[in-house]
Amino acid sequence: MEIKKLYYRIGEVAEIFNVPTSTIRYWESEFDVLRPRKSTKGNRMFTERDMRYLQMIYQLVKVKGYTIQGAKDAMKTKFDSLEKNAMMIRTLSDAKRFLTDLDKQLAAKQKSL
Repeated sequence: MEIKKLYYRIGEVAEIFNVPTSTIRYWESEFDVLRPRKSTKGNRMFTERDMRYLQMIYQLVKVKGYTIQGAKDAMKTKFDSLEKNAMMIRTLSDAKRFLTDLDKQLAAKQKSL
């Protein structure tokens, strides 16, 4: 059973989505649904909920080429289907990561035999 993290730091989020941290901060300023908590030092802490929203935003803006306004409009009108798609993408990405890691472990074990 995979245990998800409670919070993701902005650097981790940027790495997951392969975008600069400035992009994550920009999206936070543009999309009201993104409300990461802030630590006492002011560091952003993104929850799983934030990660789902970021997945939707990423798919709309980076993959499908929507403008920021277009992505906002789509999130208002097609939210349920976008959320379902984002969850499927995340599940498939997790499965791909798991299988890639397993393949590397098997290859390493086979070399040692």
